[in-house]
Amino acid sequence: MEFVESLMGIRSMRETKAADAERSSAPDAARERRRGGVAAIARLELGEVVRSRWMVFCLVVYGLLAAFFVLVGLRESSVLGFTGMGRALLSFTHALVLLLPLLGLTATGQVVNAARDDGTLELLFGHPIGRTRYFVAVTLVRLVLLVAPLVVLVLGMALYGRMVFHQPIGWLFVLRALAVSTALLACSVCIGLMVSTMVRNQAKALILLLFFWACGVALIDFGLIGMMLQWRMSPSVTFALATLNPVQCARMALLSGADPELTTLGPVGFFLANRIGTGGLFAIGVAWPVLVASAAWALALQRFRSRDLI
Repeated sequence: MEFVESLMGIRSMRETKAADAERSSAPDAARERRRGGVAAIARLELGEVVRSRWMVFCLVVYGLLAAFFVLVGLRESSVLGFTGMGRALLSFTHALVLLLPLLGLTATGQVVNAARDDGTLELLFGHPIGRTRYFVAVTLVRLVLLVAPLVVLVLGMALYGRMVFHQPIGWLFVLRALAVSTALLACSVCIGLMVSTMVRNQAKALILLLFFWACGVALIDFGLIGMMLQWRMSPSVTFALATLNPVQCARMALLSGADPELTTLGPVGFFLANRIGTGGLFAIGVAWPVLVASAAWALALQRFRSRDLI
């Protein structure tokens, strides 16, 4: 009898250990399933991007801009006002400040509403796929496909000028420009997703995206100059209004990396250089677009999870 009881005790101990092991491995299995779901949706989204030739369009735009500024910059054009590889990189990144928001907005501004209209969401959510996983995967794929070619191209331009034409390269400025460009892309991608989740009609969403891009670009110079001429604003007020625009924050961060004195901005530049400094402008140029991106993404995710998508 004692022998049987001992066997039953050993068996119960084994069952308890097995149950404990199963419970301890359950969170790991859940994490693996979540990662697997995000990876599967990311592969589907990547295939959709490749089929739509959208990635090819981005590469062509990046390449044409880079080739133009490199060829003109290294030929020391006095007509366009810049010489050397450093000025070519500066001018290229300033052109990107205007272009990147448009690319980011158009890349994501019709993702959700188009998937809803063609039945993709109904098909996907008929399987055990969470809305959050889908949203995270779409965001990551679109952002990475915008940032990765830009990083390769900017670094390639710098290495090309250094190795072929023996031009001095400001690597610190290159890294700052990549950080600012990435933050600006993240901001525009998240705003595009917000528009895509809130506006069901694709035509209306496109008009709203173009409106956001036009406002961001117009407020870089024209709006602020007009307000300064009309109301004689102080430099501090002008800077406060400028920082509300993520595109303007990115532009000031790039300018401070190339010209720490900011002489091109006049009295406002003197105020920024002495009161805030190069490091402060760079921090604002990265942190404010990222903050706007986080707020827009959180709002878009909340709307995406709570709204009827079929």
